[in-house]
This record gives sequence, C-alpha cells and structure tokens, in this order.
Amino acid sequence: MKTFVFQGDSITDAGRNRDNDTYRGNGYPTLVAADLGYKYPGEITFLNRGVSGDRVVDVNARIRRDLINLGPDYLSILIGINDVWHELGGRNGVNNTKFYKTYCDIIEETLAMCPGVKIFILEPFVLKGPATEGAWGVFDRETRMRAASAKKAAEKYGLTFVPLQDTFDAMSEKAPTTYWLHDGVHPTAMGHRIIANALEEAFEKIK
Repeated sequence: MKTFVFQGDSITDAGRNRDNDTYRGNGYPTLVAADLGYKYPGEITFLNRGVSGDRVVDVNARIRRDLINLGPDYLSILIGINDVWHELGGRNGVNNTKFYKTYCDIIEETLAMCPGVKIFILEPFVLKGPATEGAWGVFDRETRMRAASAKKAAEKYGLTFVPLQDTFDAMSEKAPTTYWLHDGVHPTAMGHRIIANALEEAFEKIK
C-alpha cells in the first residue's frame, strides 16, 4: 500500500486527531482521502501531519518525524501564510528569501531520503477578510511573493505546482470571500473543496 502525506499549517491541520490517523480533521485532507480512497480502494494510506501555526522553518524542523520517517510515496505541502502573518502579529515571520531557501532544503532532503516520492507544492493563498483586511496590502503582496517562491521551488526540482489563488479569486466573484475563507485565511468547507479538487486533479495526472 502506498502512503500519501499531507504537510502544512492550520489549513492542513484542520483539527486533526494526533492520536488517531483515521481522523484527518475537517479540511481538504479528509476530502482527498475520501475521494481517492473511494476511487482506489485499499491502495493508499492517507496521513495528515499539518500543524497549526507552522511556518516553513517549522515544517523543516520536524521533517524527519513528520515526513521522511513516514516514507511517503505522495506528499503535498501547503505552507506560506504564517510566514507572512507571524511577522505582522509578533515580528516572527520568515522573509521571502529565507522562505525560498528553506523550501528548497525541505524538497532536497525529502527527495534524497525518499526516492521516487511524488511531491505536490500547493500555492499559498489569501483573500480580504476579517483577519486580513486591516493589513491587506501587506497580506496580498507578501503572500503572492511566497506563492511565487513556492512555484519557483517546484519548477527547480521538476515538481507539480498546484495553483490556488486564481481559483479563490474567481470564486469570490460568485460569492463573498468569507464564503470560501471565513477570515481571509482559513477555508470554510467550500474553500477546502477548492483545494481538494485542485490537488486531486494534479494527482490524477501523475499517479
């Protein structure tokens, strides 16, 4: 059986149970596990290792325990918003240069230690909402910079980049931003469906 690991921050964590891998939280990892698990019964084990509040450096700090030691065949990473947000809240963010370098370090070590792993780099995203509108210019500019760096890292190593920002922007023309991201950062059920759909589409192309 193959292993699919979801890695990231609170968007990935989504209230998962640390003591029970069958409860993957209320977010896109559960949707992906449900959809792909139904389509490919008994072929894939799905493990959510997202941690609320994480920045890219935090993912790197726990790379052995929560990534490499799991021996993933498939790995998705969604990280970046806290690298911006934490700078605004307590000057503990990660600047874009370090973000890119650390992302590359994570990818290089993973590829070296888990030969054959297929990695999906998900684009960090943000919308104007209750948590972001007060510093919208910074959130918008800096998150898009992290998104560009994530894409650059994916391209450097020939990985699959999964775009998300344009879809959230487009869907926000159909319903208010808070319909998709309840505070401008954290997805609603419908927002998680956007992420799941994009990741599943990318998965089908390289499975």
